[in-house]
Amino acid sequence: MIVGVPREIKQDEYRVAMLPVGVEELVQQGHRLLVETGAGQGSGISDDEYLACGGEIVESPEQVWVEAEMVVKVKEPQAAEIKQLRPGQLLVTYFHFAADEQLTRAVIESGVTAVAYETLRGPGGDLPCLTPMSEVAGRMSIQEGAKFLERPQEGRGILLGGVPGVPPAHIVILGGGVVGKNAAQIAAGFQADVTILDINVDRLRYLEDIMPANVNTLFSDRHTIRQQLALADLVIGGVLIAGARAPRLVSADDLDRMKPGAVIIDVAIDQGGCVETARPTTHSEPTYIEGGIVHYCVTNMPGAVGRTSTYALCNVTFPYIQRIASDGLATAVSADDGLAEAVNVHAGKVTNQAVAESFGMACEEFAARAG
Repeated sequence: MIVGVPREIKQDEYRVAMLPVGVEELVQQGHRLLVETGAGQGSGISDDEYLACGGEIVESPEQVWVEAEMVVKVKEPQAAEIKQLRPGQLLVTYFHFAADEQLTRAVIESGVTAVAYETLRGPGGDLPCLTPMSEVAGRMSIQEGAKFLERPQEGRGILLGGVPGVPPAHIVILGGGVVGKNAAQIAAGFQADVTILDINVDRLRYLEDIMPANVNTLFSDRHTIRQQLALADLVIGGVLIAGARAPRLVSADDLDRMKPGAVIIDVAIDQGGCVETARPTTHSEPTYIEGGIVHYCVTNMPGAVGRTSTYALCNVTFPYIQRIASDGLATAVSADDGLAEAVNVHAGKVTNQAVAESFGMACEEFAARAG
């Protein structure tokens, strides 16, 4: 199979979809690897490293898109890339379709088969390709929150850990999943006062057991969320419904309850956001003020730490890429129901139920079409 690895062109995106070791493994198995020049630069990986592993460095992105039977990316195709999609081509990346109907319809019309990392299920029902990026984003959320709480960044002027005689910041984390757990661990290390809200009591029990004394758990409902927003210096939105739009937990009116200069980090923004007033931002212009509250809503948070994120990503995605390249998608899917869930669009049809429901579209199982 001819596999293409283009350079990411989304603003402020520094990850790359494949490591040199992955190129070497695929080349040794008889595949051809086309890597766009500079694709690994943002992650500290040179063209020479790919060349040494058997990859072919190509100067133009057009060559990658025209020749590759399977294109492997990190972020959803941008406008210039959508124009180059063709029927029958495999595109493997993060799509987050439920947050973008225009992207969904464009991919449907292109005729490509879209394999979405974010809906791929592991043997235990987890989301193995989403987990490492959620870990990065969760940890980054506290790092970014600490920065934007500073007064020069228009925050409240709060030090997360406080000092003797002055209380620490109160951090509210909406969602006790991978993002929430990682955010809480980092926040606890800063000696902040942390509260995690979730609707899964078993998950709250687990978090209560593993977290230090400065992290508390609460069952999430509208009243509790409102109470916590009034106390919060920093709010982390980390809720997820796989493949579907994130639930709205904070309304525009709720901002009136918050302290002026408080910060919201909406990690769920790539799935539409869990805060009504959230809108996508970039690393170049990460924040805006609405209702007196600093909003940080960068859709590709892990992209800022490209080297860490690329290695964490490729550690989990490469086995699936290798299997698809060697066996073909239909065979790979027939042997792995979790991989079947990653096929979101095929031959002009939506093949993931959550994506279909987001836009009132019909859903047709890929496995049925592949036979």
